[in-house]
Amino acid sequence: MTPTGPSTATIPGTNDGSHGGASRRDGDPNAFNPLFRLSSEEIEEIGERFQKIHDEVKADLGERDAQYIRSIIEFHRRLTALSRIVLMASRYPPAWLLGTAGLSTAKILENMEIGHNVLHGQWDWMNDPQIHSSTWDWDTASTAASWKHSHNYVHHTYTNIIGLDKDVGYEFMRVDPKQKWSPEFLAQPFINVLVMLFFEWGVAIHDMDLEAIKKGKKSKKAIMADLKGIGRKAGRQVLKDYVLFPALSGKHWKKTLKANFTANIVRNIWSNAIIFCGHFPDQAYTFTEEEVADETRGGWYVRQLLGAANIEGNDTFHLMSGNLSYQVEHHLFPDMPSSRYKEIAPKVKALCEEYGLPYNTGPFWQQWLMVQRTILRLAFPGGGETPKPGPYVAPPEPPRQERTVQGVEGPIKAFP
Repeated sequence: MTPTGPSTATIPGTNDGSHGGASRRDGDPNAFNPLFRLSSEEIEEIGERFQKIHDEVKADLGERDAQYIRSIIEFHRRLTALSRIVLMASRYPPAWLLGTAGLSTAKILENMEIGHNVLHGQWDWMNDPQIHSSTWDWDTASTAASWKHSHNYVHHTYTNIIGLDKDVGYEFMRVDPKQKWSPEFLAQPFINVLVMLFFEWGVAIHDMDLEAIKKGKKSKKAIMADLKGIGRKAGRQVLKDYVLFPALSGKHWKKTLKANFTANIVRNIWSNAIIFCGHFPDQAYTFTEEEVADETRGGWYVRQLLGAANIEGNDTFHLMSGNLSYQVEHHLFPDMPSSRYKEIAPKVKALCEEYGLPYNTGPFWQQWLMVQRTILRLAFPGGGETPKPGPYVAPPEPPRQERTVQGVEGPIKAFP
């Protein structure tokens, strides 16, 4: 496994050679990106330390990791089958609710923890042709090939670089004040709701590279190939969710169709929320092309750290988010098995504290509401940079309470 970003060239320093990786935006009070105060040597040290974490996990991958992904896939398939069977009795409200909830959960697992991560190559080390990024396809409108280019290559290489990372606003929303405003953005609060509801279709269209199409840089042949691929995926989903499985419910087929439609909408809303919360909260930094010119591997690591944000939650929440609630760790190590992100998070935090770097994180509703506020505010002209968090400081450990037992003359220390 290797980091996605550039690994050659050098980060330009300031005039005195003391800093590297970025240049200050004059007049911007919130532009003091941590890259400005890190020396080139510190940036490379950080890169080496992150690479060491990556390599240690790679060397430790084994059967327990393989068993994890195989068990998740097996659970997803059984949950899907059971939910489909229950929905055959969808004319009964309890069956409809149970089947819809189960199918929604299964679709989220397939999209987030399985499909997204398998297509990232996180499990390619297993050399299992059934669980490999070159052969896997998922139950969503995007074709695997288009998504891997748009997401794995473009987004993870150029994360949060305005003008290069097409995921900053997905080419039809303004989510950063450095994006030039135009009247079309006035519609983005309404578009945002549509994107939530039909996220898989928005991503599929985005993966076609709308900017290249507008500028005539994409051939008609390539456009038609993309549309045919999306059409095939759409046809399979329509046939499966809206024809074949509803037909198994007989004359009550409409109720099963509604259940399948609901499950797809739930999956779309959830995946949209997790992805947006990991990229567009106030804490995340964005960059200009000039700021990251001649970026080294160390600079790439620091940019990934600064450009992502985590979402706090319990183990079930992390599983249902595809472990993308550890978005910081995912962007540092996009091809590391997602089940290892929780394990390495303390090491990432320790590095942040050592070098005075932020560790962007927050509860789900805090992150989600910040994103919605940003989308609403930036629909209109103007909008300033949001304040960024300071260096990460580990919370103090709670004092240990000694165990005591009541003795004749009062409490005495208990044996361990």
